[in-house]
Amino acid sequence: MNNDSIQKILLLAANPIGSRYLRLGEEMREIEEGLKRSKNRERYSLATAQAVRYRDIHRAILEHEPQIIHFSGHGAGEEGLVFEDETGAAKLVDAEALAGLFQLFSGQVQCVVLNACYSQVQAQAISQHIPCVIGMKKAIGDRAAIEFAVGFYDALGAKKSYEFAYNLGCNAIRMTGISEQDIPTLLKTAQIESMSAKTQPLQLASSPVSTKAITSQRVFISYRSQQPDAGLAQEFYNQLVAAGHEAFMAAASISWGQNWVERIDEELKRCDYFLLLLSEQSASSDMVAGEVRTARKLQDKLGKPVILPVRVNLPFDDPLNYELRSFLQTIQQRQWKSQADTPVILSEILALLSTGSAPQPVAEEITPTPIVVKRDRPPLPVAELELPGGTIQLASRFYVQREPWESRSLEQIEKNAGLIRIKAPRQMGKTSLLARICHHATELGYRTATLDFLETDETIFEDLTVFLKRFCALISRKLGISPRKVSEFWDEELFGPKENCNDYFEQCILVDLTVPLFLGLDELDRLFPYNAVAKEFLALLRSWNEKAKVNETWAKLRMAIAHSTESYVVMDTNSSPFNVGLAVELPEFNQEQVLDLVARHGLSWGTEETRQLMEMVGGHPYLVRLALYHIAQGDLTLTQLVATASTDAGIYGEHLRRHLWNLQQNPELAAAFQKVVATDKPVCLPSMSAFKLNGMGLVSLQGNEVIVRHESLYRPYFQSRLRIRE
Repeated sequence: MNNDSIQKILLLAANPIGSRYLRLGEEMREIEEGLKRSKNRERYSLATAQAVRYRDIHRAILEHEPQIIHFSGHGAGEEGLVFEDETGAAKLVDAEALAGLFQLFSGQVQCVVLNACYSQVQAQAISQHIPCVIGMKKAIGDRAAIEFAVGFYDALGAKKSYEFAYNLGCNAIRMTGISEQDIPTLLKTAQIESMSAKTQPLQLASSPVSTKAITSQRVFISYRSQQPDAGLAQEFYNQLVAAGHEAFMAAASISWGQNWVERIDEELKRCDYFLLLLSEQSASSDMVAGEVRTARKLQDKLGKPVILPVRVNLPFDDPLNYELRSFLQTIQQRQWKSQADTPVILSEILALLSTGSAPQPVAEEITPTPIVVKRDRPPLPVAELELPGGTIQLASRFYVQREPWESRSLEQIEKNAGLIRIKAPRQMGKTSLLARICHHATELGYRTATLDFLETDETIFEDLTVFLKRFCALISRKLGISPRKVSEFWDEELFGPKENCNDYFEQCILVDLTVPLFLGLDELDRLFPYNAVAKEFLALLRSWNEKAKVNETWAKLRMAIAHSTESYVVMDTNSSPFNVGLAVELPEFNQEQVLDLVARHGLSWGTEETRQLMEMVGGHPYLVRLALYHIAQGDLTLTQLVATASTDAGIYGEHLRRHLWNLQQNPELAAAFQKVVATDKPVCLPSMSAFKLNGMGLVSLQGNEVIVRHESLYRPYFQSRLRIRE
């Protein structure tokens, strides 16, 4: 960036007819005001162009000759950026066309900012010709986009570099409290090859990542404070700095009073290399595991940092926890046993840094040294063990994604009229998935409101007016609207409860929103026994979803509901809990996922032990995790678990008694299940009985017949409790 000449900035904006409204005018005003307030305002000349048509781009560049070009608007990923045509409608311009355009102006333009959703594809193409390009990895909310722009241009106004300005823009998002600071992506010409490193083998140490030698690198040194780790880290730090590189050691580099976690996160994003000193202490540290996890995520997204593991008095056959093993198994590692190893390892590191190289990766099938447990200590769990029950925390390392359903759910919520129905028996992970969908909506910049019907008093479900009023009041409160507004708006003399609820939602909640609203409804099955109210409420939700497909105001509403299929036992046989949107019927874990969980719990099981567990509980998420937790804790062995599982005294006693109670409340269903557990052959049942028992998770469907599910658990227990004789 030339600090002596005037920098010309060209602001381009496009919001075609029919596209989602963006606050582009506010973004331009904030940029302009920020530069006017800066002490270096005379160094900048600002030109703007709104409602930009595709052919206006090159005209504006020719007219204003800018060094910095900033585009605000919509992006559509690989399809391109959204400009306007002659009629004001959307016109997509793809990455190849944009790259060709900027190639023609590569001698003039220094920086391009694409402040549009999913614009990273175009940024990568443009960065082949322009030194500094910023794009967005995914959708970014209006507020976050504006905050990034303000921070970026405030920094330029203070004579800071483009990289500093980028970092300040990301920090401005975070300071606002919006969790979208990782969405902007900075690309520089020297990083083009490393951006594609995800799909190509890493280079040998003698081959540079870029076409020119890089003399200075940022190195993050991860270590523990005990010896020899701390002394070795300090020695590496001193030698790296002496060689002209920037090194970061948390204890030495973080000032008193600074936010430790934020500074660590910031340095990981900035570093080119991640030097991991892996000792027995650091291998069991949650902080180190978190640093490695972040480094791997950044490497997948940006092609950096390069991870350089050095085992400090930690033999290659010493067991690591599951997560570290999975992160490091394809990465070359070095071993430090004594001070004599220091100059050798340091020489290799400096050689890599001098050219920006990365070690050649190890094939996934061929680890540096076979990971075979030769020592007395077993593998470590991936993290502190968690007793399963209720929602799994967002950051939990014991959460298992079930694809393709999780990805499809996140994609669905990004669409207009997005609606997801999550259904499964109890303890299958419905609430945990709903929490992750809501978190994704928050990351997209949506407003969010979730209701758990377990928190609603049963008397509320008995009257439709009372229920809908309470529903509107709760949503209002979560969105910062006074709940009293519901009573002021409600007109029971002229309109029915559904009409009042519908109008309130449209006129008092949706109409003023500038971003989509995500509405999550959990434990909806609590409403099912109240047939009249349930029928009307489900019909109302269905009508909202239909309106969202054709009405601009209602298109802001995205919904996800979760309900237990066990509650089908109390439903009217003619009722149906919804039949629109994406239906997600959560499956049990498969064998691969169970083996994965076994490893995460630090258990050295083979296929035989896993088979014994799955023969008893299948892939039921809660039952599997409960068994692994108690075995990993040392509370019992697999043999003891198998012997006691189907009894009231076993760890599954509460689960079994709940099913027994449900059957006892429904004698007809209990009689049907008696027939199933009395034989090991498939049984033909009345269709409604088969449907409800399957919804409870007690049977599996095989054509028009059923068999007992979880053979070794349910058959012996219910044969005993339902008094069935052989």
